Amino acid sequence: MPSWRTTLTAAGITDPRLREDYTHVARRVLRREPAPYVTLRLLAAPPLVPWLTAGVAFMNLVDDVAESGTAQERSAGLAALTGQVETALSTGDGPDPLIRAYAHAVAARALPAHWISRFLEGAATAEAGFDGFGTEEDFQGYLDAYAWPGVLVFTGLQYQGGPDGEQAAGWRRFVDAAQRVDFLADLAGDLADGRLCLPRAHLAGHGVTRADLEQARDTPAVRALLADETRRARGALEAADGILDLVEPGLRPVIAAMTELMGHQLAAVERAGVQALRKDVGYGLAAPVRTLLRARAGRSRLRPVG
Repeated sequence: MPSWRTTLTAAGITDPRLREDYTHVARRVLRREPAPYVTLRLLAAPPLVPWLTAGVAFMNLVDDVAESGTAQERSAGLAALTGQVETALSTGDGPDPLIRAYAHAVAARALPAHWISRFLEGAATAEAGFDGFGTEEDFQGYLDAYAWPGVLVFTGLQYQGGPDGEQAAGWRRFVDAAQRVDFLADLAGDLADGRLCLPRAHLAGHGVTRADLEQARDTPAVRALLADETRRARGALEAADGILDLVEPGLRPVIAAMTELMGHQLAAVERAGVQALRKDVGYGLAAPVRTLLRARAGRSRLRPVG
């Protein structure tokens, strides 16, 4: 694995201040999201790593502001953040090294600004004001407003000029699967925090109440609901199967590993059944290690010689 300095140079980032900004961003991502950072460093082509690291950092920053504090604090924080981002995108400058690095990545990769504005708008509405989903259509609306642009402010940086229509649609299918798996895996923790992330209509269709889930009642109706939700997630994961055909070669090992781990996590949720209401479901240590080793070996085989 090349050094961080070599990685910055490979991406054409030579300005001393920008190199400091990207280094600040890398350290921040390593502290907050060590697994994605290590995966990018190990598996992604070095010229892509700084751009994608800045994308992860920006995505996390918006998430944090949208989910922290009172409703008024979230609204004020997102308004201030939106102003800073707009200034940085138009001038290339600003007081925050994370936002400066991200604005530089957007300019260098020519990512269309509408993905960023759409993500920030979704953060202020769909995420900051989140109170659950009434129906499957509400869930899909959340994906369109927030989760889909959220993944593209990060993964969209792999494409010079941004994703085309087919690529963007592929990421829409991917985020549908990822969000379903994430909501199921984090069901216990979300309920403990007062968040129900399954559509209420799905509960009603099985005769299940929110209290049934909060109290982790092991009933036939609850088991049937969870089985139905995992089937939906499995179908979404299968629908996203072609994503690797739409990914730039330099990022393909990363997305292959992410997709494999999503499958492992969903299988763990399926095995857990009602236990998923008592404790969040991870995928342990062995599966990620095996996945990273296989992906690393595959990347080495694909690396040009000389």
